[in-house]
Amino acid sequence: MSENTFSDDHSRRHFFRHAGLGLAPVAAAWLLQQDQLQGDRVKPNIHKQVASLENRPAQSTPRAKAMISLFMQGGPSQIDLLDPKPELNRLDGQKFPGTIKYDNAAQASSTVLGSPWQFRPRGDSGTEISELLPNIAEIADDIVVVRSMRTGVNNHGQSIHAMNSGRIQRGRPALGSWLTYGLGSETNNLPAFVAMTDPKGIPVEGVLNWSNGWLPSLFQGTVVRPQEPRILNLEPPANRRGKVQQEYLEYLRHLNEEHRLRHPNNSDLSARLSNYELAARMQTSAREALDVSGETLATQKMYGIDRPESEEYGKRCLIARRLVERGVRFVQAYTKNQYWDHHGSIRTSLPAACRKTEQPAAALVKDLKQRGMLDSTVVHWGGEMGRLPVIQNDAGPAKVGRDHNTYGFSMWLAGGGFRPGGTYGATDEFGHHAVTDIVNHFDYHATLLHLFGLDAQALTFKQNGREESLLDGQPGKIVNGLLA
Repeated sequence: MSENTFSDDHSRRHFFRHAGLGLAPVAAAWLLQQDQLQGDRVKPNIHKQVASLENRPAQSTPRAKAMISLFMQGGPSQIDLLDPKPELNRLDGQKFPGTIKYDNAAQASSTVLGSPWQFRPRGDSGTEISELLPNIAEIADDIVVVRSMRTGVNNHGQSIHAMNSGRIQRGRPALGSWLTYGLGSETNNLPAFVAMTDPKGIPVEGVLNWSNGWLPSLFQGTVVRPQEPRILNLEPPANRRGKVQQEYLEYLRHLNEEHRLRHPNNSDLSARLSNYELAARMQTSAREALDVSGETLATQKMYGIDRPESEEYGKRCLIARRLVERGVRFVQAYTKNQYWDHHGSIRTSLPAACRKTEQPAAALVKDLKQRGMLDSTVVHWGGEMGRLPVIQNDAGPAKVGRDHNTYGFSMWLAGGGFRPGGTYGATDEFGHHAVTDIVNHFDYHATLLHLFGLDAQALTFKQNGREESLLDGQPGKIVNGLLA
């Protein structure tokens, strides 16, 4: 074999594709595909910038060290779940006494739709929570409900980008990428940023939800599938295991090191090589972390794994806990494309969405708390928008729904320095606009990074001569009223 056999990326990719030694979870399934799809992309200026997952100290004393985001894609109806509006029930069926910003004018109506579900105070904090969320009601004193979220753009894709990557534009690094860029990872054997997808499809905007944008590829989210095998090609073929694989990996390490030395200023290359090495280490550690069979039956039942409607999501939430327990920095678990986008049949589709997700979500908070992990782990529950107070698709009680609302919606947070119990902010009497203590997406990001010991304005990455940040010049403020 000549010295120059692996001197270019094409021949190296060919070698990895055909080696058959189980490196595909990161190498073939992710990095090589990214190389192919983005080969013509203008490479960012990453000279002398961080391209390592080595655990790094925060800029200030952190309260949180890991985060699990339960992303309810589509837009859960805040006025049916977390933000009761008696005035809507009083006006149910009447003409809305104000102006509505519709997203879908063709199906719009001005008829008020009161909530069909009852609210009552929960816990010592007295937070009013819908009957659709009986398990979330049990953790009312561990969560803070933010009732004044706002992105202000009534479109799924743009609002998802606002919540997950700071701006409405596509192509920017996801929140998990920024956290791992700023802090690295506490594990050498698992990805720092994990994206957990739904068996019925990925959310709107697809892979952009866990994209590294123009950060080095090392900081992109690694996908964990919702069914076995959760990571493809993790196991090497039987005839390639043991000593054969060890010798191969050692030879590969030698080739990679030579290649790295020939390109000392290419940190994007270093990132790819680091991922190849991580893929090999994952063969043992990932299988163990993703296997919930050793959890007690009581724990599995708490997550709803014994119930058909919540079994799958319960397993993902339990795996999320196992991942952060083993040093993963950021895990985001998604519901399927538009799962909470209830433009019609909300009386049946909203309860079904709750039955799938709310018991596992509550169990995650309870489990982290009983293990002493909640104080250092942020749990986020919410989507990219909420819903309007009027009927959409006025075709009879069984078919009515609600249109998009990004001007005032709700989410909840727990752990990692967030205040336990109670609510923050308020919408108007109809639940349409946030009016008190408004929390824009950039305020949420500034507050979140603050709890991780990071300054959202100072955490920057230079590309093409411009200092980029998660806030990107937006006036994000730390929301002290959300802090413990």
